[in-house]
Amino acid sequence: MDTIFALPFWQVGIWIILLAFLAEYMDSTLGMGYGTSLTPLLISIPLFSFAPLQVVPAILLSELVTGIMAGLFHNAAGNVKFFGETMKFKPLTAAIEEKGFMEGLRHSMPRELKMVVLIASLSAVGAVTAALIAINIPEFYLKIYIAVLVLGIGVYILATLRKTFKFTWGKLMGLGALASFNKGMSGGGYGPVVTGGQLLSGVDAKASIAVTSLAEGFTCVFGLVTYIVATPHIDLSLAPYLLIGGLCSVPLSALSVKRMKTKHLRLMIGIAVMILGIYSLLKVFGVHFLTSM
Repeated sequence: MDTIFALPFWQVGIWIILLAFLAEYMDSTLGMGYGTSLTPLLISIPLFSFAPLQVVPAILLSELVTGIMAGLFHNAAGNVKFFGETMKFKPLTAAIEEKGFMEGLRHSMPRELKMVVLIASLSAVGAVTAALIAINIPEFYLKIYIAVLVLGIGVYILATLRKTFKFTWGKLMGLGALASFNKGMSGGGYGPVVTGGQLLSGVDAKASIAVTSLAEGFTCVFGLVTYIVATPHIDLSLAPYLLIGGLCSVPLSALSVKRMKTKHLRLMIGIAVMILGIYSLLKVFGVHFLTSM
């Protein structure tokens, strides 16, 4: 991990752990913000200045673990019921005997778990396609995409704070495909699309955060496998630091969601993400213009 600052390796690692802790706390508390904030920070801040292909696979691996753990902690805290009464053994077997395996399983699943399965099942196409594109395009254009994506997400969050839309399963499918593409391309852009779409469609805020966390964990599997297969020497050196910071924040996030309202925090996140997108975009073009002169 080379940086432009001659800091000891362990000091850089501590900063990465701290950033991962804060980013994952934000993500597991609001359903958005881990890759969206962490990717441009690790790429743009002079202390780090990592390449996108160093950052994105490590974020995918860490979010795979922390996303699944966050979903389970949210379920344990009572923020969502992924395993309700209908998923108990006797009702499930009775439904399977009556309706067949797939139909019985679908009929017995709580709504929130069905949403996780649907979103995660759409992840393969979007995440794999995006990862292949990211590997085969110049680094400059990948940085532009990440910066524009972050800026767009910030504007999207602020512009839709007070709007409501009718929820449909078809809309959820589209959101899942777009979000998984964003995750595979940049390591971020998943939570704002999926969580925002659920919230604005009348889904309970706490449930939408938990659904996003769990589905995002499974989504990361497809993008990460693609990077491993398509990249001869994948760099996961950042992953241990991201995992340490992220996992430490997950229990605290579940308890926070149980006790707090997220409306005002969402507003602050929207503003912060938009500012971060503008900064990242200016830095990308500034560096490009300087190196091309």
